[in-house]
Amino acid sequence: MAAKIDSRTTEYTAREQLALRGGWGVALVPLAVFVGVAVWYFAGLQTFDFLALTAGALIGLLVGSLFARSQESYWNAVFRGVGSSSSVTIVTILAVVGMYAQLIKTTGLAEGMVWVATSLGVSGAVFLPFTFVVTCLVALSTGSSIGTMFTIFPVLYTAGVALGAPEALLAGAIVSGAIFGDHLAPISDTTIISSSSQRFRASGAAADVAGVVRARARYALTAAAIALVFFVVAGLVSGSGDAPEAAGDPTGLLMLIPVAVMLIVAIAMRSLFVAITAGLVVGTITALAAGLLEPASILGLDGEGNAAGFLVGGLAAILPTIALVLAVFGIMGVLIESGVIERTTRALAGSRLAATPAGAETVIALGTSLVTVAYGGVNSAAMATFGPIVDRIGAAVGLHPYRRANIMDCFAMGLSCVVPLLSAFVFIAATLTDLPPAAIFVGCVYPLVLTVVMIVAIATGWGRRFEAPSGEQMRRRV
Repeated sequence: MAAKIDSRTTEYTAREQLALRGGWGVALVPLAVFVGVAVWYFAGLQTFDFLALTAGALIGLLVGSLFARSQESYWNAVFRGVGSSSSVTIVTILAVVGMYAQLIKTTGLAEGMVWVATSLGVSGAVFLPFTFVVTCLVALSTGSSIGTMFTIFPVLYTAGVALGAPEALLAGAIVSGAIFGDHLAPISDTTIISSSSQRFRASGAAADVAGVVRARARYALTAAAIALVFFVVAGLVSGSGDAPEAAGDPTGLLMLIPVAVMLIVAIAMRSLFVAITAGLVVGTITALAAGLLEPASILGLDGEGNAAGFLVGGLAAILPTIALVLAVFGIMGVLIESGVIERTTRALAGSRLAATPAGAETVIALGTSLVTVAYGGVNSAAMATFGPIVDRIGAAVGLHPYRRANIMDCFAMGLSCVVPLLSAFVFIAATLTDLPPAAIFVGCVYPLVLTVVMIVAIATGWGRRFEAPSGEQMRRRV
């Protein structure tokens, strides 16, 4: 089974279909098993684990292989999916980003934020918006929504409840801030996947992360501003006037320096690898000079003689995500070479709705939302699966790769990722707070507002851009 590169649309398309007993539709079996395992863990067992999802994807591939007429052709399709340039690009970036994120976590930036709150005597009345802002900054710095939630909930949620802040809204503020930071951070896995899956027609190159983030900022910041106003008003209405006792450590605030350097370099040079390198170098020097790190905390050994340090720890922390990405791209290989992606893309792109730019964006929005809900709110897996289809649909009407990536990413980070009982975000928050999922959902203001903002963007054409045949960006056209 051979495949060819198609630089105008998705990464490659099948020249001949992978033969399966029962027809091309059987290629959906691995995906169905994967989704079934995800739903079982989230809604049934009520737990979240990337390795469990990876196991579900691998089981799906094994079950799917039973329907293959040729085992060699089937597994070659899987391997081509795993080894595709998009997969390799995402995995490489995630590995590097994992080390940088671990540096920021290890050096106490979150504790520094707590110190700011307690030193300023932030009362219960303003603790709600303060928590939202702090969570946004931490998530933006680390690029990890899940990691940020596990960091912030034990610290700020506990303090906020003691101050009389409304519990459900406080939990929602943390989830909202975590999603915002993950959404806008250039080092986020969701940003990397959404960018890498969209390609320029002329060169075949993936959309650069910095350009996508810069184009996305208008939507994310608008939704965040609206959410902040909501939390300010809600905090004033329901919060108390008590101030917390002093806590935290201000030294960790120095790590805002490498964060700022990383963001500036990423936007200015449009190279995530250069930005991460700058962040790692400046961050390590800053942490060593401030006493936040010892040399052995960079690359060293733990008490049992095992390899340790933030570089090793960061890579270890991101490996479950990398495993999931590789497994999902293996499923994508089967879907592509069996003709499922081609048939689905033609059906969607050939519909009357997708014949216009606004219609194509609507199809992308609906499709992304449905896949994200099916994946239990795991938006990285959803975008890795649906990204090639988005690439084809958007390219067919000339939408710029930045626009395609942002329509997909914004809807994956919107309402669809916080649906109660089907959302990893809501479930984690419920586990950490003992609050009912429905109550937490009401407080997830940012993703809900973001969805409304993007509906308006599609309806009005706000931010819509098109790609010229040369690959350059064109002005918006009606």
